[in-house]
Amino acid sequence: MNIFQNISATFWSPDIWLPPNITWDDISPNSDNKYTNFHHLILPLPMAFALLGIRYTLERYWFAPFGRSLSIKNSRSKRAIPNEILEKAYLNKKIKYKQILALAKQLDWSERQVERWLRLRRSQDKPSTLTKFCESCWRCFYYTYSFLYGLVVLWDKSWLWDINNCYYNYPYHPVTSDIWWYYMISMAFYWALSFSQFFDVKRKDFWQMFIHHIATISLMCFSWIGNLTRIGSLVLLVHDCADIFLEAAKMAKYANYQKICDCIFAVFTILWIATRVGVYPFWIIYSTSIKAPKIVPMFPAYYIFNSLLILLLVLHAIWTYLILKIAYRAFNAGQMEGDIRSNSSDEVSETSVNNTPINSTANYINKSNSKPKTH
Repeated sequence: MNIFQNISATFWSPDIWLPPNITWDDISPNSDNKYTNFHHLILPLPMAFALLGIRYTLERYWFAPFGRSLSIKNSRSKRAIPNEILEKAYLNKKIKYKQILALAKQLDWSERQVERWLRLRRSQDKPSTLTKFCESCWRCFYYTYSFLYGLVVLWDKSWLWDINNCYYNYPYHPVTSDIWWYYMISMAFYWALSFSQFFDVKRKDFWQMFIHHIATISLMCFSWIGNLTRIGSLVLLVHDCADIFLEAAKMAKYANYQKICDCIFAVFTILWIATRVGVYPFWIIYSTSIKAPKIVPMFPAYYIFNSLLILLLVLHAIWTYLILKIAYRAFNAGQMEGDIRSNSSDEVSETSVNNTPINSTANYINKSNSKPKTH
């Protein structure tokens, strides 16, 4: 028992989490000042299930009817002919070329017929276009809400207009009710994504995205415990705006509005570069790395927090390179071709097998689906 108490005392040592000569008692929540309370970090879990309920209600009664009004199909036109032998082989998932030859000989089919049946069978297990459209609708809806709510909440906050106010008088920064809700709902959203990911459209980057969601929650919890909510709220605001257009572009693609998709994609690219390569490093990272040490006595937890923010900047640089590379190829091709879908959820067809155009938008979405957010 003493061992666990010692470990807990070491982990929660104010020498690690707080500036010199500051104790937990100095920033404990009270009637006069509502500082962050780490006990509140359990609240986003039940809130996440409430968000899931809201999501599935909106998908069923709002997003799905809207998608059907745009002539988005809820089922696939081609289905594999029932075949018990091939079905058993399909359940093994990993079918080698030799097995295809054996199946073709057993059924007196050609190799191409067996391969086509397997492609159609895989396609049956993948979600319909309407399902993916509804998923993008929900994300677009949430990111729109989150960005607008964050903008309204932060509009009258001093640190939005002078970022140095994130550090003046730190850590004595009471958390107002609007910032409290901003943080709690954001954490609940990423908890909900972590849960629903096991039932949503399956992508090849499943585990990368799952780890990303957990890392995002951890980073938010970290800033909450350290009472770094002011700079954390700015990071949230900067990262939400571009995601609105990402999901909107996917929605337009699912609805077969290619030109609208191209326009939204262009807006997204501009916003991505402006926020992730412009505002984020030259406003937020500059302040956390250069200005903050001049105002606040540094402590171990702050170095960890800032290192995570800088790591995110490195990832932004990598993704920006990939986006620009894709945009360059798309410019040379004359248009944004292809499908805004992850490769793991693409419908397999004879055309897609025999022709390989520059699938610029699809490739972009594959990259962006695994991007972490700093919330």
